Amino acid sequence: MKRPLSHRIRDRATPARGASSERKRTILLVDDHPIVREGLADMINRQKNLVVCGEAGSGYEASEMVRRLKPDLAVIDVTLKDVSGIELLKTLKLQAPHLALLVLSMHEESLYAQRALRAGALGYIMKQEASENILKAIYAALNGEIYLSDPMKEKLLHHLVESSAGDNLYSLDRLSDRELEVFELIGDGFGTREIAEKLHLSVKTIESYRESLKLKLQLKDSTELVRQAIQWARSENHR
Repeated sequence: MKRPLSHRIRDRATPARGASSERKRTILLVDDHPIVREGLADMINRQKNLVVCGEAGSGYEASEMVRRLKPDLAVIDVTLKDVSGIELLKTLKLQAPHLALLVLSMHEESLYAQRALRAGALGYIMKQEASENILKAIYAALNGEIYLSDPMKEKLLHHLVESSAGDNLYSLDRLSDRELEVFELIGDGFGTREIAEKLHLSVKTIESYRESLKLKLQLKDSTELVRQAIQWARSENHR
């Protein structure tokens, strides 16, 4: 009889008989695309001192696996089935303060990296990076070090010494994490009620976020808000 998934996941972290007694660092993969998880797991498991102990496709699964498997590191995507990766970072940081967190995503680093760090991540790396760079980011996070690309480090240094005045007409850096999440969902074609259901918030709350978005992004009406959100979503080539 085929054993339950939970037992099969546990087995991944169990060393084979006769293997080295040195403990491998355990990693939980959180991504809603199985094929991405499969590729990452194959790359990580080839490292002599690393092992993937579990895989999750949603925030709920990730939280449950962190509680049960107690991994050393969670590698998390920004976009998940049930919650944004940024919100999951905050949840896991409260749930397991000593858990190392790393974001691996297709989303633009210049927009999400700083948010990820504020939410508790130790680094941010794009999925299109070379395998060796992804492994560098993983080892850095496991060692408690910050990992960002050189251009992103440069941007953060500039933020420390320069005013952000003179940015684009609508700078997404002005948005809160939740406002950015709503903006992204608008760009993906979701209506107000659908967004409310997806984020488990009231319709009135989403309407308030839409008004805040128009104000912060200097947009005159809802039509322009939707147009700008769709244009941004297409340019970022989300999902």
